[in-house]
Amino acid sequence: MTDLSRNYQTAFEKTKEEIDRVLLSAPSLICTCTSHLTLSHGKFVRARALLACALDEDGCICRDAVVFAAAIELLHLATLVHDDIIDDANLRRGIATLQKRFGKKTAVICGDYLLAAALRELAQVEDKDKYRNVDMPDYVQQICMGELRQNMNNYNYSLSMFRYLSIINRKTAALFEASYFAGAIISEQDENRLRLYRRLGRYTGIIFQLTDDCIDYECDANTAKKNVQLDYEQGVITLPVIYTFSSQPELRARAEAKELPTEELLSEVKKSGGIDFTHRTAGRYYGKAKAALTELGLSRQKEELLGELLDRSYCGLKK
Repeated sequence: MTDLSRNYQTAFEKTKEEIDRVLLSAPSLICTCTSHLTLSHGKFVRARALLACALDEDGCICRDAVVFAAAIELLHLATLVHDDIIDDANLRRGIATLQKRFGKKTAVICGDYLLAAALRELAQVEDKDKYRNVDMPDYVQQICMGELRQNMNNYNYSLSMFRYLSIINRKTAALFEASYFAGAIISEQDENRLRLYRRLGRYTGIIFQLTDDCIDYECDANTAKKNVQLDYEQGVITLPVIYTFSSQPELRARAEAKELPTEELLSEVKKSGGIDFTHRTAGRYYGKAKAALTELGLSRQKEELLGELLDRSYCGLKK
């Protein structure tokens, strides 16, 4: 691998530049759509994690890590574009979604293009043999299966906590694990340590999703910079609702009979402790993630970077 001179911040800036380059240099037929996505960036949580895991003993990051981090974010962006179509969302990251701005059919094609762009980016990795151990097709398949299982369970008001955690373990946590694994495989060779990185990534992804579930009931659209309080109306059952329905079966029965208004459910979720329960569940995974991070025994810089990402995932919009 070449170019080991980049420090973390420089590598992160290079990653953002690479993502914008891909989006702004798309063919003219689709460039208007991809350029729209550069108007507001996300938090690059997965890219940040990958780069932090890739830090070597001298605090340097190689070119391959930057390429892989850009690819991961492009793949994530593709899933968001498709999610917004499924959810009929109008707002994402504070701007109009592609499906709202350009229509659903164009947005579907743009999401597919972004997936292709991510694959092309991955093809630029120099040490291909090493990265074959990061089975990206399998991770993408996990994401798709998680999304499909969520869709199949829409309006399933009897969805269990166990099945719900299984869904988010795939649809959200899989890409987090891939990010941590892809970064770690650059700087680590020990299989036990690599498993710890993967575990840390998986737990962080679950925490991220559980915290996001609470945002739908805790924040307005201006704060969240996306549409909120739509999950229930669209039949998407998340943990705050699962807890509320399990503690108040009569509410579940009314929901099944289509007699439970959204406003009343929002109030009941807060009163029943569904939000607090979800935060406590995230807290249990946070403890597991902290244990994995401690067991890794990383350098101070690496532990601080990964610890900050973990804290941000747990605290959500509060940090």
